[in-house]
Amino acid sequence: MTSAANHAPLWQPDPDRVAAARITRFQAWAAERHGAPAEGGYPALHRWSVDELETFWQAVAEWFEVRFSTPYERVLADRSMPGAPWFPGATLNYAEHALRTAEDPARAHDPALLHLDETHEPSPISWSELRRQVGALAAELRALGVRPGDRVSGYLPNIPQAVTAFLATAAVGAVWTSCAPDFGARSVLDRFQQVEPVVLFTVDGYRYGGKEHDRTGTVAELRRELPTLRAVVHIPLLGTDAPEGALDWSAVTAGDAGPVFEQVPFDHPLWVLYSSGTTGLPKAIVQSQGGILLEHFKQIGLHCDLGPGDRFFWYTSTGWMMWNFLVSGLLTGTTVVLYDGSPGHPDTGAQWRVAERTGATLFGTSAAYVMACAKADVHPGRDFDLSRVKCVATTGSPLPPDGFRWLHDEVADDLWIASVSGGTDVCSCFAGAVPTLPVEIGELQAACLGTDLQSWDPQGKPLIGEVGELVVTNPMPSMPIRFWNDPDGSRYRDSYFEMYPGVWRHGDWITITDRGSVIIHGRSDSTLNRQGVRMGSADIYEVVERLPEIRESLVIGLEEPDGGYWMPLFVHLAEGAVLDDGLRTRIKQSIRENLSPRHVPDDIIEVPGVPHTLTGKRIEVPVKRLLQGTALAKAVNPGSVDDLELLRFYEDIARTRT
Repeated sequence: MTSAANHAPLWQPDPDRVAAARITRFQAWAAERHGAPAEGGYPALHRWSVDELETFWQAVAEWFEVRFSTPYERVLADRSMPGAPWFPGATLNYAEHALRTAEDPARAHDPALLHLDETHEPSPISWSELRRQVGALAAELRALGVRPGDRVSGYLPNIPQAVTAFLATAAVGAVWTSCAPDFGARSVLDRFQQVEPVVLFTVDGYRYGGKEHDRTGTVAELRRELPTLRAVVHIPLLGTDAPEGALDWSAVTAGDAGPVFEQVPFDHPLWVLYSSGTTGLPKAIVQSQGGILLEHFKQIGLHCDLGPGDRFFWYTSTGWMMWNFLVSGLLTGTTVVLYDGSPGHPDTGAQWRVAERTGATLFGTSAAYVMACAKADVHPGRDFDLSRVKCVATTGSPLPPDGFRWLHDEVADDLWIASVSGGTDVCSCFAGAVPTLPVEIGELQAACLGTDLQSWDPQGKPLIGEVGELVVTNPMPSMPIRFWNDPDGSRYRDSYFEMYPGVWRHGDWITITDRGSVIIHGRSDSTLNRQGVRMGSADIYEVVERLPEIRESLVIGLEEPDGGYWMPLFVHLAEGAVLDDGLRTRIKQSIRENLSPRHVPDDIIEVPGVPHTLTGKRIEVPVKRLLQGTALAKAVNPGSVDDLELLRFYEDIARTRT
């Protein structure tokens, strides 16, 4: 798995593509200006970016022409984590950079946003119109008394109004936070009540799967339960009038005032994101205007290779960090594609149709969607014009080897496939896309620039070619500045710095190969450790879910009080499938042959469904706790799961075992 590749990789960029990549031009420029290595390609550039961390981030700021309204005293005052202070003394504004393209007369009327609903008809919003709307709304927010540091919330689908509301919030120096409208009131309140917003942007409902979903009752409950609200802005997506006391979207965006961008300190909060929050209240993660600005310039402009002329589509909702990442495509002058609808309506090929209709050059989706397309016998390359798609990127969970092969065979054989991995916690990627490196099946191309990514054993020794904990040993600008309502920082420290003091431990198992590529094995806190052999749950899912009878699966490893180890595999069957002895045998045989005889499950149990967090991740650790006898109320935060009744099924299994 980790020896130097003596076979052809799945994809290799040709010399012209390498020469044209923005990261290649950046390296040549940084070699001339900042002493970066001119030779050695990406591996040499990455080594320099972590060895010379301050110089690298200074180079990023200069390359992307970041506008500091007051200069920084130095790049990084102190490398200690948590709390490394970046660019002290500097002031800037994220929204100013996101709308910079509107200042160019040659591009002012190009589309900044392309919006589609389930009709799949793109409707454009130009750079100049987006800038006008942001200016008008920012002036209204100021008139409502919104000041720097105040929180502004959105209960919104992935629509242009959400982007405008976020950018206007950032323009005035307020702090944005959002939830998707498929979240129920309790889930939203678990998040928004923590941060006490002063303004709430809402829709009356949304359309999904060909149906209208009314949300007026939920909005009324949010208004009642958020006493800090000074204003509510109504967006009539389903055509209803604004409820009493609410402002109408068209009224607050009617003005023509040019936007005024509040110049705020580099570490001023930009937004609050929420972790999946499977236990306790969701963590309210605060990231900074400057930290996100620089990190997203690097990721989108260098790693994703996006700029003017590109179209950036990622299937996401406003409740997932990928929405925030997607909107940052505006920083590089890229047209951002917003799709508001079901990923599978009217059929499984819907996302490919969106990519075709919008001329997407980078198409981002989930590994689960890729595997669903493979199972549904979708043929994107045959059925859609995807000639402009130069990269398909996936995240949310590791892309299985079969997913790489399917994309290569069914989309295009000259396709850059970027499996990326990061987290809400940094709103970025630790490892993933590099336009100048080959793609190996089942692997992420490399650690990202400025990211000192390592795999460590329990004693803190770095590993190559072996499974270890994902750690980051030097600060990144987009690491949280803090958690909300965590005055002494203890919850923040406990989340990432408890195992290795001063070093970020993310909670994933990874292998770093001797080629510098990265393999993600799933969460380390739900890793399967049998007879000393560790395996990530993602490896099991990849093998089991190849079988057409299996819709989805969940595997748990339980250390038992008597020293034993129980490893059940829960399977949600495809329609018409039966869990008989033949299927059980095939499942066990697949795991034995493809993975390890030690990781054949002790029991295979049919379940009515697999529980997920609201952002679509399988819930492993809470199920593990239920099976260990923890009460449901203590094992999981009910507002963070998609189907609480499903968890009662697992709780019943625990009872029958005891």
